[in-house]
Amino acid sequence: MVEINANKQTTVEVNGPELIVNRIFNAPRELVWKAWTEPEHVVNWWGPKGFSIRTSEIDIRPGGIWRFIMKGPDGVEYPNKISFREIVKPERLVYTSSDDIEDDPGQFQTIVNFVEQDNKTFLTMRLIFSSEETREKVVKEYGAIEGANQTLDRLEEQLRIMGK
Repeated sequence: MVEINANKQTTVEVNGPELIVNRIFNAPRELVWKAWTEPEHVVNWWGPKGFSIRTSEIDIRPGGIWRFIMKGPDGVEYPNKISFREIVKPERLVYTSSDDIEDDPGQFQTIVNFVEQDNKTFLTMRLIFSSEETREKVVKEYGAIEGANQTLDRLEEQLRIMGK
């Protein structure tokens, strides 16, 4: 199954326990990398429309941790923890996401690849869940596909601001 958002810039494919999200940004890879890895930028776009984040710890390096609270438009707060596994500047990020609880059953790994194409960036995110059932739960209960679309829309807006 492949879903394409309204502006046809993001595709999301479901493949077993994975969601594969692709998007082309009209920005050079170095700028997209900077927006994704520098704390002063990532806090401006991370999460779906209407969400904000409050960071308590951020250390973007292999073995580093990013702890933050995502606050939804309804005021509900969601604790998050990202553990960075691999960073290959400006090509690849590998990290594990969880609700910041021990042995979180919803924990998943994300692999982000940044490929330069004609001064644009082709971004691929592979979200790898423990099972198809877990992936389906995240899609249905948390709106993961629409959330990915909205988050990347916000990243695109951040890139416009940074590129001025």
